[in-house]
Amino acid sequence: MERAMPILAKHGLTLEDLVDAGFDLYVSGSKNEDVEKAKNRLRELLLIFLEDQNVCLLLAAASYLDELLSSTDQTAPSQSEDPASLVADELIGMSIAEYIAGKKGLFNYVRYDREKPGVIGDLPPFMDDAVGALVAASMTRAFE
Repeated sequence: MERAMPILAKHGLTLEDLVDAGFDLYVSGSKNEDVEKAKNRLRELLLIFLEDQNVCLLLAAASYLDELLSSTDQTAPSQSEDPASLVADELIGMSIAEYIAGKKGLFNYVRYDREKPGVIGDLPPFMDDAVGALVAASMTRAFE
């Protein structure tokens, strides 16, 4: 089993949720592109990155920090909005995106962070950035 899957499952996420979120912002580069083949490539990459100890630890940190934020701050934001003063969540997202796919992954992460496609928009502040970065960077790698 993938190292990070229990962390994702704790937030109600499955591999298919990540694939669906990735393809919510997908723009085909070709009329003949096989979408199912592209989704399979994304699944393969996500499984690889979910085994990576660095990605796993950053996802675990994001999950823990969301717990800490909600337990220490009675005015914690709803899952649909990040507090304006919070930047540590962005740093985790940026780290994951750049680690997986370099500057292209970082650029794509910004797009996913802004749009929050699929289940990403339902996650608390740290996890939405961490998962958004994982999906965005994996999409970047899938179409290199």
